[in-house]
Amino acid sequence: MLTKKQHELLLFIHKRLSEDGVSPSFDEMKDALQLASKSGVHRLVSALEERGFIRRLAHRARALEVLKLPDSSAPRSGVNAENVIEPAFGERRSAASSDAGVEVPVLGRIAAGVPISAIQHETDRLMVPHAMISGGEHFALEVHGDSMIEAGILDGDVVVIKRTDTADNGQIVVALVRDEEATLKTLRKKGGSIALEAANPAYETRIFGPGEVKVQGKLVGLIRQYH
Repeated sequence: MLTKKQHELLLFIHKRLSEDGVSPSFDEMKDALQLASKSGVHRLVSALEERGFIRRLAHRARALEVLKLPDSSAPRSGVNAENVIEPAFGERRSAASSDAGVEVPVLGRIAAGVPISAIQHETDRLMVPHAMISGGEHFALEVHGDSMIEAGILDGDVVVIKRTDTADNGQIVVALVRDEEATLKTLRKKGGSIALEAANPAYETRIFGPGEVKVQGKLVGLIRQYH
């Protein structure tokens, strides 16, 4: 899964390589995406590289190679289409529902600490008990970090998320921060501000202004594997 900005940058790089045979400079990328600084471009390029969409060629300036493009070249219509580019997903009930449970996509890792790069594309599929599924679309994420330990969510756990763009105060949500980073936190709303609250005193509550945080889903279940 790519954020809107990651998707826009990937298509911009692909277009320039196709037209000119040379990848754009970081200044050109910054201007094309209307970013405030080149540090934002560095984060987006690194995220695309980590996800296997592009590769930096060694010992060559401005050398980027596009390895693949997303399955969809446009944002998904409907809920949160302006925020995240994603593959088609859901429970696939006709093909993947059984007495054992419902198969849902695993979309990579989610930070339970400081935010990491936004939700990834589908990496696996997981059988989830029917009791965790209440209608609608669901997906799973592997937890990375310890900021939600007092809510019983540990590093390495797999959380089951119901896709939604709304949530009540006190619910644990997947939040997309500034269209670039995703994190798992408790949602607190006050006026136009949104707080993302950790369940570990070692982490500070982070406060964001209007439009900076978008809910991508809410926690409905947790799966823990013991070794």
